[in-house]
Amino acid sequence: MELPVNAFKRALKAGKVQIGLWCSLSSHYATELVAGSGFDWILLDTEHSPNDLESVLQQLQAAAPYPTHPVVRVPWNDMVTIKRYLDIGAQSLLIPYVQNAEEAKAAVAYTRYPPAGVRGVAGATRATRFGRAKDYAKRAHEEICVLVQVETQTALDNLEKIAAVDGVDGVFIGPADLHASLGHTGETNNPKVMPVIDDAIRRIRKAGKAPGILTGVEADAKRWLECGGLFVAVGADRSARGEIQVVPAIATTHIPVALRHRRRLLRRPGGRGRQSV
Repeated sequence: MELPVNAFKRALKAGKVQIGLWCSLSSHYATELVAGSGFDWILLDTEHSPNDLESVLQQLQAAAPYPTHPVVRVPWNDMVTIKRYLDIGAQSLLIPYVQNAEEAKAAVAYTRYPPAGVRGVAGATRATRFGRAKDYAKRAHEEICVLVQVETQTALDNLEKIAAVDGVDGVFIGPADLHASLGHTGETNNPKVMPVIDDAIRRIRKAGKAPGILTGVEADAKRWLECGGLFVAVGADRSARGEIQVVPAIATTHIPVALRHRRRLLRRPGGRGRQSV
């Protein structure tokens, strides 16, 4: 059996925009519903949601039949935690609160087997297709996507050094925590912070890595795609008011949600084609 291909990682490397959805309901049933709605990727959150290893395993299994790619946000940049999520078959990880190049290097090392890293070696795991994936231990790193999250002024000061770390595939801007770090707690699109985010996205792209962000505001999504964002989440399965955002859209149209977002967000001015990002 061949090693599963990480189409999301390859798309980012090729500079192809990936539109995603944040998933925080911590339910394999809800994940399956969202996985079939047409998004390029979905984020399974364990940092700010009541997910655990077993519930994420069930959600990965629920998403498996669909073309959408699951990205798991681990709760912390921790060797044991990252090892366990990789072993249950997560191929793309978002690692929060990375402040400098040293922490980015540690994050990458936690996803690599020795001698390149410190990931513990296990045999018959879901990641290895229970021992059936050919040369998994030698080739696993080829299909693992490491996304680090920057969300403070300190991280922005070190942005180029973080992006330069070998093995980091993308850098995600954490808008809420970045706002808090800059003195605007509780906001996500303060006019003083928006240009800072614009600049950060451009710097990440210039460094040769994929920039990512989350926003539920269409105008902001367009803005950050134009700045060079490559993996952009354009909504969530629940809002700050506890509303399920995606279900009504699915229920009232035969057009997949992500395709609708693509038409609006990736449309050339005056035409219907996709922008080259």
